[in-house]
Amino acid sequence: MARLLIVLCLLLSAADSFAGVIPGIDILARRNFDLLQGKRVGLITNNTGRTLNGSSSIDLLAQAPGVKLVALFSPEHGIRGDSDVKLSSATDQRTGLPIYSLYGKTCRPTAEMITGIQVLVFDIQDIGARFYTYIGTLHHALLAAKQQGIPLVVLDRPNPLGGIAVEGAVPDAGEISRRIAADKTGCRSLTVTHPIPTRHSLTVGELARLINAEAKINANLQVVSMEGWKRELLWQETGLAWINPSPNMKDPIAALLYSGFGPLEATNLSVARGTDKPFHKYGAPWLDPTAVLKNLPNLPGLKFSATSFTPTAPGHTYQGKLCNGIEVTITDLNVANLPLAGLYLVRAIQQTHPKQYHVAGGFYGMLGDNQAWKMLRDGASPEQVMARWRGGIEQFRKLRETYLLY
Repeated sequence: MARLLIVLCLLLSAADSFAGVIPGIDILARRNFDLLQGKRVGLITNNTGRTLNGSSSIDLLAQAPGVKLVALFSPEHGIRGDSDVKLSSATDQRTGLPIYSLYGKTCRPTAEMITGIQVLVFDIQDIGARFYTYIGTLHHALLAAKQQGIPLVVLDRPNPLGGIAVEGAVPDAGEISRRIAADKTGCRSLTVTHPIPTRHSLTVGELARLINAEAKINANLQVVSMEGWKRELLWQETGLAWINPSPNMKDPIAALLYSGFGPLEATNLSVARGTDKPFHKYGAPWLDPTAVLKNLPNLPGLKFSATSFTPTAPGHTYQGKLCNGIEVTITDLNVANLPLAGLYLVRAIQQTHPKQYHVAGGFYGMLGDNQAWKMLRDGASPEQVMARWRGGIEQFRKLRETYLLY
């Protein structure tokens, strides 16, 4: 108890003196965990669930007075965020609590997992791109909470990409419904659970509000808002430390690049997993970077350059093989259009290597447009592809206003 009081005092003093963004977990602690008092709690989290002073949300809730933490749920990459393979359930060594994996045999919390739990808590740092699987985990958490008749408390965190720009395709709602209906485990639809643009510029709490209402889930949702976050803030301006949300998301610039170039990991390219700059570099042993660069225009706020790298992440494309590739550098965040740049790189590689380069089925779901690849191969410009997205983007801009918290 004495140790917990020290931790709480440190949390409160850190939150009171901090001039940057204060996450929802710190706000909840300041409120003496009011939403969890007297409850048996299940926590959906990973290594990004941290307080301002770096304490784990797991450890904090496990020791919080009046709170009974009884189970942990981990998203893709595990409870510590250090795995790039599917995981089975386990036991947390520090607390002795069961850990149920939501990225393995099932990606939805089952009734058996939630039995006896009175409230679910979600505390995960998302990266702001639709196809990052933590949004899918949030969607399934809402469904589970509704099915079990228990509240879902979302502890809000910043969108690393800011809260203003809305970019990328909006997937067809009918196609999403068909995918989810055919998905027995919830795992195949994690990258596309709701018709939102690639870069939606919503926080996790705002996303939860939107999904809960628009998907007509109507769970008992409670969001603990941040303090100090403004929509114009990128991650570098929040004052918060970057904690890798997955093994290869090593910096906030990678998160920005991922929003435009992420679908390339569903092609036969390596995205440099296991190197010092994953998602900054894209390549293959057969790629000719000099020739590809000749097919790439100069785009505002971006620089393309030739590079080489050897991906080392186990089980991923071209592991241990030298790849020739293209490195993408953001020179001006204010003017760089990343989804457009992603399309230009896809087209340039297809033009240079029409026989070697191909896309997998996941490319269409990640991009959110089933026609883009065919259009590019048939000679359409990236601007023509993006023109198809404008209507969906404008509709989303209007829709999201209802759910903004900041």
